[in-house]
Order: sequence, then C-alpha cells, then structure tokens
Amino acid sequence: MVNGVFEWEKPLVELEQRINELQKFTREKGIDLSEDIQTLEKSAERLRKEIYSNLTPWQRVQMARHPKRPTTLDYIADIAEEFLELHGDRTVRDDPAIVGGPAVVDGRLVTIIGPQKGRDTRENIKRNFGLPHPEGYRKALRLMRQAEKFKRPIITLIDVVGAYPGIEAEQRGQGVMIAECIRYMSFLEVPIVCVITGEGGSGGALAIGVGDRILMMENAWYSVISPEMCAQILWKDTGKAAEAAEHLHLTAKDLLELKIIDEIVPEPTGGAHRNKQAAAAMLKAAIIKHLDELADIDPAELVERRIARYRTIGYLGH
Repeated sequence: MVNGVFEWEKPLVELEQRINELQKFTREKGIDLSEDIQTLEKSAERLRKEIYSNLTPWQRVQMARHPKRPTTLDYIADIAEEFLELHGDRTVRDDPAIVGGPAVVDGRLVTIIGPQKGRDTRENIKRNFGLPHPEGYRKALRLMRQAEKFKRPIITLIDVVGAYPGIEAEQRGQGVMIAECIRYMSFLEVPIVCVITGEGGSGGALAIGVGDRILMMENAWYSVISPEMCAQILWKDTGKAAEAAEHLHLTAKDLLELKIIDEIVPEPTGGAHRNKQAAAAMLKAAIIKHLDELADIDPAELVERRIARYRTIGYLGH
C-alpha cells in the first residue's frame, strides 16, 4: 500500500485524479469539458464495480486493515446519540485497548463494547495496537453484567487481530478471562448483537463475540487465526498468507454460507474508509433491525436459543 492506496486500486485512483483535474480546469478556465468528464466518470464507475465486486479473500483482509478504516469509537460517535465511556476492571487497571459503556442508539439505552485501535504510532502504543490484556476483557465482562442488571441490550463491535499474547497477559490469566467472557455471554438474559467491523481474530474476537445475532461488515474477516500465522504454521512462510486466506474461508460471504453469521452489512463502494458516515448509517440500520427483532423475546428463551445456536455451529450432519 502506498499513501493509503492498494496496488489493485491504482488504475481507479489515477482515473479519479484525472476527473478531479478536469473538473478543476473547467472551474478555473471556464472551458466546458462536461462531455469528457461524464465519459471518464462512467468509466470510473464501471472500474469501481469491477474491482470491488471481485476482491479476493486476501484483498478483503487488507481492506479490513486499512489505516483509515473506522474504529470502534468512530462508529460509536456516528451511531449513538449519547455515549458514556466507563473505565477500569476494578481489579488491576484500565485497558485502553477495550472501550465501552452505556449509550443511546435510536432512542434506546444499550451498552456498547469493543476493541479500539490507534490511528498513529503514539495512539497505537497507548492502545497496545488494539490488542486487549486480561484487564480489557475483565472490563468488558463488568460492563456486560451491568447491562444485564439494568436490562440494557448489548452491542459489541469487533475489530481485533487477537488478544495480547505477551507473557504478562498470560500471567494475569488471559485465557481464563476469554473463557469467562464466552461463558458469561452465553447466559446473559439481554439481547446481544455482535458485529465484526474489521478484523475478527481468534479468541480476542470470540471473547466478545457470543451473541443472538452475529453481523459482519462486507470487507471484514473472521477466523480462528490470521492468514499470516496460518501460513507460518502450515508452510513456515508468511509470504503464503494470500493462499492461507483462501483456505480459511474467512470472508463475510463464506461465513454467511456456513451459517456462522446472520447478515452481511454492506459498505460504501471502495470500503468503509471511503465514506465513514455512510458506513456507520448502514451499520446502525442493521443493528436497529436486529435489536427490534430480539426485543420481545422472553429472556429465558433468548438464552435457550443462543445456546442452541452455538451448539449447531460446525455441525455437518452424517
């Protein structure tokens, strides 16, 4: 990637730049080039559809990692009328790699939780590059319990390549906290809508990914392992990450066919980073639709359905 542009996008970007140059020339010189501009715009639209409707799994992984892709806090700012971020796990410290708190979405009180990546080096260091420690998952669990106490639906926005794998995280019980989150979410008596907005990697994603509805944005990926780590394990060569991505079936389309997710949330052409407000609007509409469908289900039945759902995942019959 160069200046936020992927290799396969270069022909389109060059064409868009040409259109912008002609539009600027028209404004400055007063020369009518509308026919030429219209012709180029039609070509750009055709090229756009051709490129973005035929992305490979590896290209979608790269789209999910775009440095300008909206983060959890970006989406919260656009979908929530109000949001109060709560801090701390009441045991060790606050983990900035997980954010969450009560919010108002479409007039209803909910709790939103999700990993948070940084935008630059300084913020990434502060956020631990979006890799949560056990304290982050403990904070998420605290917020889930609070949501259940006050009967607030839970929304999780998932964009994490994995939980932090450092020694200190393991010493403080990383695996135990992930397991605790999964266990507790399974029995929460409030509606849960989980959305993979970018990367959905391993236990880091699963820890906040147990829901009544699992949604996935068009250019997100969701897998037990990242393509690079899979390639390293299978072939001792991270250069084969693109091949690994093909075999992992990690795209939204793959996972919808496998009945692991319930819906693909569309993105603006070219990815969520090209139009963050439009991406957030589509995400909000999908979340509201599913919250409405879950609102009148009895809590006990909600739990029963949730457990049944996860028991059938991966079952291929005889």
